[in-house]
Amino acid sequence: METILITGSSGFIGFHLSQRLLNDGYSVIGIDNMNDYYDVSLKQARLEILKQHHNFQFFLLDLVDRISIMNLFKENKITTVVNLAAQAGVRYSLENPHAYVDSNLIGFVNILEACRHHNIQHLVYASSSSVYGANKKIPFSTQDNVDNPVSLYAATKKANELMAHTYSHLYNIPTTGLRFFTVYGTYGRPDMAYFIFTKNILEGKKIKVFNYGDMQRDFTYIDDIIEGVVRVMKQIPTPQTDNPNSKAPYRLYNIGNNKPVKLIDFITTIEKSLGVTAEKEFLPIQPGDVPITYADVDDLYKSVGFKPSTPIEKGIDEFVKWYREFYQN
Repeated sequence: METILITGSSGFIGFHLSQRLLNDGYSVIGIDNMNDYYDVSLKQARLEILKQHHNFQFFLLDLVDRISIMNLFKENKITTVVNLAAQAGVRYSLENPHAYVDSNLIGFVNILEACRHHNIQHLVYASSSSVYGANKKIPFSTQDNVDNPVSLYAATKKANELMAHTYSHLYNIPTTGLRFFTVYGTYGRPDMAYFIFTKNILEGKKIKVFNYGDMQRDFTYIDDIIEGVVRVMKQIPTPQTDNPNSKAPYRLYNIGNNKPVKLIDFITTIEKSLGVTAEKEFLPIQPGDVPITYADVDDLYKSVGFKPSTPIEKGIDEFVKWYREFYQN
């Protein structure tokens, strides 16, 4: 049985990916540091579901712990690594920059080193649409220049892509970076806008609408993200023949819904699903935020025959149903 290591397995995407792979018959090793960036009880609830699978092992580990990470690789026959562990959040990176350096830079190089020394077949890792910064050209393409990040979070994700390319080039490690676009869905992150909106609307609290609701986001439902990740995992990169600047076994893909939605329209969709109208406070755009994200997914579709397509109405209905059941609200 093939063994997949998933870092950040108690996180939003890590949980859903672990569950999918376990159901597909893989053996999954999950690691997570269970930090308190958001409600640890939600992470624990995800973990308890995963522990019900006989082919799941969990290790409480931090990526910064280089020796423990190396020992984990040494003691387990891991074939593929999906690195989803990271300090997330654009706005939080303004408050606690060192958390991003520790997890997203030091932690990532520890994973790269472990892959280098243990003959890993494929490293798939999370990047982010935030690397595009305030790029004006849309939709965003992986061929675009991304040298102008507007948050430290974005800078660390761009750095991950550069680090991965270096290891692919030097050590022939097949790596694939995935630029996720505004992922939402069941068991989601409580720091995300749609989660905060839902919570506050149900509690009768005012919601903050930044950029006066005029931002656009390529909201991507979690099931689409997972389908894309699973397909990419199975396609191990080979040395490039179409890139004159690199012959490394290295790929980058966008995973987004390819259909940006205005923030105010997204809020309206949540209101309809809840059957409640929100009281809104309209505010200017926040530092580090960008006015639009919009994924060009042509490369992803050409490579793996899939692109996200779940409409926000369906995705939000699924989230709201889960939220009411989970929080008994």
